[in-house]
Formats: sequence, C-alpha cells, structure tokens
Amino acid sequence: MSDSIVIAVPHNLGADEARRRIAAEIDRLKQEYINKFAYSEIVWTGDTANIRVVALAQEAKARIDVSVDSVRIEIVLPWLLARLAAPLRAKLTATAKDTLALGYAPKQS
Repeated sequence: MSDSIVIAVPHNLGADEARRRIAAEIDRLKQEYINKFAYSEIVWTGDTANIRVVALAQEAKARIDVSVDSVRIEIVLPWLLARLAAPLRAKLTATAKDTLALGYAPKQS
C-alpha cells in the first residue's frame, strides 16, 4: 500500500523567488543524492513541478505547487518506501522552511 505526504509551507517571498529557491534546492538534492542511486525526471509547468524518481524498481512521484505566499508539496511513496513517510515528512518540512526563510543562504556542495 502506498503512502502520501502532503505539507504546506508559508512564505513571504512571492512566487518567482520561491520557485527559484525551490528549483535550486531540487537541483542540489538531485546532484548530491538522487543521481547517485536513482533515475529522476523534473518537469516545471509554470509554478508547478512534477517529479518522478525511480530506484530499485520503485517509483515515487511528487508535485510541488508554488504560490505567492505558500508552497504545497505532495509526495506519493510506493508501498516499499511507505515506512519512510514519517521521517521523510519531518526532513522535507525542515528543508522547505529553511529554503524559504528570509535569511536563506544556499548550501555549498
């Protein structure tokens, strides 16, 4: 059975800056982690990112909707990864809040 993670993070950045920061963080995570063990696709349509990650014959999908004052993230995990939902939700929430914080400085690889 699959599991979904849905979080919403408010911000004061406007849609363009929030989208830029989210896109940069996705690229960083892709380079540092995802590309090392999985295949991924990220397609931006306006302020919505559709993400697909395939690893160990398991597919996870995510959708990120950026608006003027919040970011909504929804991830659907396959049954094999569903046990990771709680820790992933906590880490994702913390990362999103850090990325959208006013004093944000991108992490250096």
